Parts: sequence; C-alpha cells; structure tokens
Amino acid sequence: MTKRTKKVGVTGRFGARYGSTIRKRVKAVEEKSRSLHKCPRCQSIKVKRIAVGIWYCRKCGLKFAGGAYEPETRLVRMIRPTRTSS
Repeated sequence: MTKRTKKVGVTGRFGARYGSTIRKRVKAVEEKSRSLHKCPRCQSIKVKRIAVGIWYCRKCGLKFAGGAYEPETRLVRMIRPTRTSS
C-alpha cells in the first residue's frame, strides 16, 4: 500500500511528480468517478462506475450509459425538462 496524506488523497501515488495543479485536477476527477451516485431508476445511492461511461446500480441491477466521470453530465442536467406540478 502506498503512503497518502489527507491533502493529496488518491494522488499520493504520484509523489512530487507532475506538478500540484495537475495532481489537484486528477484528484477531483478520481474522487468524483469513484464515489457512489444516485440511481435514475430506484433513487438509491448505490451506483458505481464499471468502465468509462458505463454505470451499474448495485441495488436494482440497472446498467446504463452516462458520462465518463459521473453518471449524469452537466449537459444532460441542462437539457432535461424541469418537472412542474400541475
């Protein structure tokens, strides 16, 4: 197991290489992609990334395509019609 600190987190494996700005960007992307997300079908927070753009809900078994680093990209959130109560 590699050494990590609170500040650098998952990018501790890079050591002093590549520069701090790049390591911060990598950290943000990896933490976003490795965290649990909400399922579009059952609304539980059990969705994990299988591969780039492929997501799987561990509760209901739904496998779906999404963004590379998160199941729902910003563009999809903008385009999706807002639900109004009528």
